[in-house]
Amino acid sequence: MTTTGPAAETLAKVEVLADLEEVVHQLMETHEAKRILWFPSELLAPPPDTDPDHYVGELRKRAQGITLPMRVALALNLLTEEGLPHFHRLLAAYLGSDSFWTKWTNLWTAEEDRHGAVLHDYARDSRVLDNPVLERMQFEYLKAGFEPAWDKDPYRVFVYTTLQERATQVSHANTGKLASAYEPTIGEVLANVAKEEARHYTFYRAIFKEVLQRDPSRALVSAAEVMPSIDMPGVSMPHFREMADVIRRAGIYGPRDYLKIVEEQIRYWAIDKVEGLDEMGKRAQEKILGIPARLERVADAMEARSRAKSFSFAVAFGKEFSMA
Repeated sequence: MTTTGPAAETLAKVEVLADLEEVVHQLMETHEAKRILWFPSELLAPPPDTDPDHYVGELRKRAQGITLPMRVALALNLLTEEGLPHFHRLLAAYLGSDSFWTKWTNLWTAEEDRHGAVLHDYARDSRVLDNPVLERMQFEYLKAGFEPAWDKDPYRVFVYTTLQERATQVSHANTGKLASAYEPTIGEVLANVAKEEARHYTFYRAIFKEVLQRDPSRALVSAAEVMPSIDMPGVSMPHFREMADVIRRAGIYGPRDYLKIVEEQIRYWAIDKVEGLDEMGKRAQEKILGIPARLERVADAMEARSRAKSFSFAVAFGKEFSMA
């Protein structure tokens, strides 16, 4: 009996991914050759022959200047990094346990694990956040789980991860630039995290480009489902929407940043030049090419509706602040 329907389509997509084994191997080698491996204790260690207690005391004094919106951004960035177990589970479900795919997923997990760790360590040392509240938010977030609509489609996983890695890179880099005006250590920490997110982004978008070459119609149909808008992994964490509003108003990450990210992928994947499409593929191609104009309208509307607002978050010690 021939398998038909969604199961057959998923199997066909997994076969395409299996065909990419050598590509994954090559991308891994390139990734590791360019990477400078770092660890949280190195980034946060006092210089040699320095009194560690004095070093931490000076760090805390500098961190007092970090504004409340920047503290909210740090909390949101930190908790977003804690969503990695969900991704590992989704990718492992498709790619088996004995392949270069698995080796990449394990490497990616090991590298990403340090991102949350270094931000936790910084929050503990600097006391820039209410750490017991932060830990409870992390617990509630992981307990809530992350069950995206696209998790049954391996192609969508890679489109989403491309967009998500780029978005987190932008958010970390911008947070670091703004916060380092008050406390330079966090700038160095987030610069390292952002650089690694950039390398992960490079891997995932290269993989989807290969998928497009092998299975263009189905790849575009999957991309067209994901690209109009993405929920970041932290969407299920407590107070996510309000925290996201703060980072938008602070100029760290918002709809216009997502618009730029989508435009980057349309150019890199050369969506307008993909050929050999069936009717569904052609419709998906047209839909994707229309996404930037729609995102522009969304950003315009959001900015037009935006009014000054006050915020208060327990993780930032419940202190109230206002933003335009």
